[in-house]
Amino acid sequence: MQLLRKILAIVSMFSLVAVYAPGMAAQQATSATSDASTPAPAAAQTAPASPAEPAKVTLKEGTEVNLKLAQTLSSKTAAVGDSVEMLLDQDLIVDKTLVAKKGSRALATVSNAKKAGMAGKGGELNLRLEYVKAGDTKVKLRGAQAKNGDNKTGATVGLVIAFGALGFLKHGKQAEVKEGTPVKAFVDEDAQVASLGPAPETAASAASNPAPAAAPNPAPAPK
Repeated sequence: MQLLRKILAIVSMFSLVAVYAPGMAAQQATSATSDASTPAPAAAQTAPASPAEPAKVTLKEGTEVNLKLAQTLSSKTAAVGDSVEMLLDQDLIVDKTLVAKKGSRALATVSNAKKAGMAGKGGELNLRLEYVKAGDTKVKLRGAQAKNGDNKTGATVGLVIAFGALGFLKHGKQAEVKEGTPVKAFVDEDAQVASLGPAPETAASAASNPAPAAAPNPAPAPK
C-alpha cells in the first residue's frame, strides 16, 4: 500500500513538471528578448573643451597713453602717498589690435603735495604714474616719453599751477586739478597683453568695404 502511494506521488510530480515547464521556458525566452532589445546606456558626454587663450601682442616701451583724472585734486587736501584714480581716455591700440578699451582703470600716486605758502607762493602737486589696466595686465607707466638712464624718478607728472595749458586751475592760492583733466603718459617697459580683437576702426572699415564679388566667367566666343 505504501509502495503504491509513493508511486502515485512520483507520477503526480512528473505531471506538474510537464504542465509548468513550457510556461517557465516561455518566460525565460521573453526576458532574454527584452534584454536584447533594451539598448545599453549612452556613454557620458565628453566634457567641453576649454576656450583657447587669447592672442598676445607686445605693447612697446614708450607707447603714448592718453589718460584723464577721475577725481578732482587739490594741494590743500592731497597728501604724499594718496592714490589717484585715472581713466584711459582713448582706446589703446597695437598694430590695429585693441588691447585696452577707453574707460579702463589707471592709477597714480601723489608724490609731492605743497599747500599754498606765504608771499603768494602757490601750491604744488606731483603725481607718480603707476599703471593702466589692459585686460588682466597692469602695464607700468611713466610721465616722460624718454627714459633718463635707469633713473625712474622721471616717472612723475608735475601738476603745478604754472602748467595752465593743461587745464589746472587756481583756487585762491592752492593748486587744484579738475576731474577730467587730460594727462599724457607713456608705457614704461615692454608688456605682453591679451588681444581684445580688431580695433573698432579696423572692424568698421572691413564691414563698410566688403570684398568685391568675383567677376563672372565670360562666355566662350562662337566658332
